[in-house]
Amino acid sequence: MFALTGDYNGWIVALSFIISILASYSSLNLVYKISHSRGKAQQGWMAASAFVMGSGIWTMHFIGMIAFHVGVPMTYNIPITLISIVAAILASYFAFLFSLTKKNSRSRLAIGGTIMGAGIVTMHYTGMASMQSPTVSITYNNVLWALSAIIAVLASCAALYLFHKFRNSARAGLSKWSAAGLMGFAVCGMHYTGMAAASFWCGNPEVVVQSAPVNLFLLLGVTFTTLAIMIVTWGAIHFDRTVLERMAYSDPLTGLSNRHALSRYFEDELENASSFTLFFLDLDRFKVINDTLGHDIGDLLVQEAASRLQTFNDQQSEIFRLGGDEFLLISKGINAAEATHIASVILEHIRKPYYLEGNELYITGSIGISSSPEHGTDRSKLLIAADTAMYQAKRQGKNQYFVYNMELDKMASRRMELEKDMQLALTKGQFVNYYQPKWNADTNYPTGFEALLRWKHPAYGIISPDEFIPIAEETGMIVSMTRWVLEQACRDCVQWNKHEPEPLTVSVNLSVKVFDSKNLMDMVLFALERSSLPAELLELEITETIVMNNVTDVVNQLKPLQDMGITISMDDFGSGYSSLGSLDLIPFHTLKIDKLFMQQSHSPAKRAVVNTIITLASQLNLQVVAEGVETEQQLDFLKASGCQVMQGFYFSKPMPRDQLDEWMAALNRAHIQGIS
Repeated sequence: MFALTGDYNGWIVALSFIISILASYSSLNLVYKISHSRGKAQQGWMAASAFVMGSGIWTMHFIGMIAFHVGVPMTYNIPITLISIVAAILASYFAFLFSLTKKNSRSRLAIGGTIMGAGIVTMHYTGMASMQSPTVSITYNNVLWALSAIIAVLASCAALYLFHKFRNSARAGLSKWSAAGLMGFAVCGMHYTGMAAASFWCGNPEVVVQSAPVNLFLLLGVTFTTLAIMIVTWGAIHFDRTVLERMAYSDPLTGLSNRHALSRYFEDELENASSFTLFFLDLDRFKVINDTLGHDIGDLLVQEAASRLQTFNDQQSEIFRLGGDEFLLISKGINAAEATHIASVILEHIRKPYYLEGNELYITGSIGISSSPEHGTDRSKLLIAADTAMYQAKRQGKNQYFVYNMELDKMASRRMELEKDMQLALTKGQFVNYYQPKWNADTNYPTGFEALLRWKHPAYGIISPDEFIPIAEETGMIVSMTRWVLEQACRDCVQWNKHEPEPLTVSVNLSVKVFDSKNLMDMVLFALERSSLPAELLELEITETIVMNNVTDVVNQLKPLQDMGITISMDDFGSGYSSLGSLDLIPFHTLKIDKLFMQQSHSPAKRAVVNTIITLASQLNLQVVAEGVETEQQLDFLKASGCQVMQGFYFSKPMPRDQLDEWMAALNRAHIQGIS
């Protein structure tokens, strides 16, 4: 036996190095998909990455063996060669599975690197074992063999470290190519160290030849097959990023990032952020524009608002569209003063005029602000906090921002509890009607009562309607509550009129939700029939907002009720968007002057408005009722202005039915004594 001395084809060695770099770069790109996928998709990308990495390493190894010539013709055992391929792919897969986790550690990287290194060593020396020649045997230098194994493990650990470092990088760059070059160099170093460990021994000198032709078919076949795999992989990644990812993570209307992108942003960008601030923006009165001008104009408005918000996108901030007219801006590393300044600038941008399809529109926005870590670190809680603050900004008048605080959290918790308890309040008899008299200043006697709903909560006591009515409006429970108020008010009216020489009316407030339900006529007929109350003793009060919502529909629902003899009143007249041009079209009998004018009755301007309303009502043959009368001076002013029917604390606060009976009995006794 004598030793064979081999040599390398430099061009083929260079090709093996290039293949190694390209395989490493492809794997670095695929790692991004592993980190940003979940479930079966993540497993699929992990398998693809392992296949590319493993087959790339094996191809480099195989081409490196082809580059080596020992002067004796060699063949390859196909089954053993396939085993070496499978070893490289499986080692890559399990190394990725073990080490490419969201929360990694050095120990996990070391274990993963050891797994991959062991797989590479297995692949290399199994591939060496597949080389066959009847006259050649192979022995190994133990020191160099151990060195090649160490290089394989260290190279694998370095590769996994780089994979972990670039797991959030989707774009090509010098650093990524440098990392791929380092990985390629390490893999080649392991291979050629392993080749140096091998000694080839020949027992027949006659089979030795000075040169042997390179098997170009095998070389080119393996090379082009591997390159084809990489090209297809790059194409799939490019398609996924440019088409599928854009569809999945971008809002189709505005091009902004969507809710899916928001979840990814929290995981990738904010996981280790020391501080960040959320700005939850909602456009004010957007529904009105959608309903009046159409959804096409609404879409254009959203697009224009999104375009203005794009200016806030930078390296530290990103804007998302959550849906409808809701947007979210996240800014990293800003303090409280900077946050309020940004919110003010956003509001300024939003309220500039919009020129859309010949329409000049003016809208405003409301912003809720929450910050981490001041208001927590949990994503859901921060979003809820910003959303809650935004609604508080709307409740305070819109076109402003509100910074979340713990008191707001208590209010939100109470609101949620009231909403939950409201579901059972009707069945448990917790609602009760209070009644406030409408006073005739000429007869010095009430003409009727307005039914005002109160909630006797078992834990919180009497809850103001200002607190629970908005909740009932949002949840839709206001419809069933109005039905109950109407039925109870009709029964009570029948009872108190049993002792009255002149009938006293009862009035019930209606919500826009009742009109939307299309059940108003059925509700009224049922209440009148069950109570046997004459229709002319029932008065229904609606606000200007209801009228402005849909004049035609409101008129169509009120006209049959008016024909039955039911009185229709406009409540809080002068406080909203008064439709003066439609007053003669709506079947009103009474205008109720909003209490705001009485609260500011010392103002000459407010007195002038009151006089104008009274004159207008007189010319339209409408009765006038002034609300909020609390002083004798206000009473005298109204009487002098020609208003005779009034309502307010000056005459009586709202009272439950049992107190009303006592109040009426005392009033009648005083009235009789006055006559006598």
